[in-house]
Amino acid sequence: MQIPGKKDEVSVPWAHLRIPPFPQVAIRVLQLANNERVRLAQLSELISSDAAFASEVLTVANSLLYAPRFPATSILQAISVLGADHLQGMCMTVGMRAYLGRSLSDAAMRALWRHSLACAVIAERLAGAGGMSKDSAYTSGVLHDVGRLALAVIRPKEYTALLGAHKGTSASILESEAELFGKNHCEVGKRLIVEWKLSSEFDAIVSEHHSPRETAGADGCWNMRELIKVCCRLADCAGFCAFPGCEVTPYEELLELLPPECRSVLPTAVEELQEEVAERINGVESV
Repeated sequence: MQIPGKKDEVSVPWAHLRIPPFPQVAIRVLQLANNERVRLAQLSELISSDAAFASEVLTVANSLLYAPRFPATSILQAISVLGADHLQGMCMTVGMRAYLGRSLSDAAMRALWRHSLACAVIAERLAGAGGMSKDSAYTSGVLHDVGRLALAVIRPKEYTALLGAHKGTSASILESEAELFGKNHCEVGKRLIVEWKLSSEFDAIVSEHHSPRETAGADGCWNMRELIKVCCRLADCAGFCAFPGCEVTPYEELLELLPPECRSVLPTAVEELQEEVAERINGVESV
């Protein structure tokens, strides 16, 4: 029986979504970066095989986002100076920006981009305090909303109209997305992770970041999936919402969701967090 006032969801075949291809160099770096047998020179050669992509990576590596003491003049030097730990996040940042392309001039699309970057910057900061990889946290933050970015690229006018009109929690938009596309952005993101053959650790991050938070992971430990759930909401709270009508959780309540060691590295006032995150994001957008 149909619920009054609720539209029938349309099941759209995956092939019919016509999702534009993501930069293959960025995907390949994510596939290889955690392989201990892969040498830095191999990763450097892979990135350098795409001149435009390599140029963007070098620009971001020298930006205020990483603020190296000495500017890097080659990809290999950038990896050597900054460390391989920054490689995945750096390449995913460049890949996302290339994926969105000129659409970043649209305010709604730029908000999606800034939300992902804000989540990444906050996750990177908290990961260090929580004993997790900072680069994996940053990469997970950039990647967590990849399904949403894909929907925005597929049908930008319809999706930006939805973003502009919707009001509610960050999770409440999933139903409206399913009505428009047949799939919500978490489902699309999960499918992309599988198609790109990325680490299974990203699967839960992109598909469950709006799911209710667990007090700890299944093994009783604070983990990356739970970290990104909170960082996504912290990004909203700090003023980097994915859509303007997003209802945010008070900052004090979000701090209480964090382990004490993570809570201690964040400022006590959300305005200070907003300023610090904005400075990092501006460092990327200014190059």
